[in-house]
Amino acid sequence: MGGAGSPVFKVEVLYNGRKHAIEKRYSEFHALHKRIKKLCKVPDFPPKRVPNWMTKVLEQRRQGLEVYIQGVVYYNEELPKEVLDFLKLRHGYQDPKGSSLA
Repeated sequence: MGGAGSPVFKVEVLYNGRKHAIEKRYSEFHALHKRIKKLCKVPDFPPKRVPNWMTKVLEQRRQGLEVYIQGVVYYNEELPKEVLDFLKLRHGYQDPKGSSLA
């Protein structure tokens, strides 16, 4: 990873019994939060400021984001399209490309 720009956080989410890993910046999570908080139930968004005495600030932030996004999935029976897109999840169970399992 280049040193430039903001760090990318790797976050894992359990959805429909499958683990999904995504890599996004803090700002991308925050943009999602602003978009979806009127559409569905969301947990509190982790603050950008982490106390300076905390070591592993980035790890703290990553964990906060992971807990946040897992909370969104957990609280909502139906996830808004924005969340599904963000997590690169398929919408519902229909695979638009046609499932190879059929």
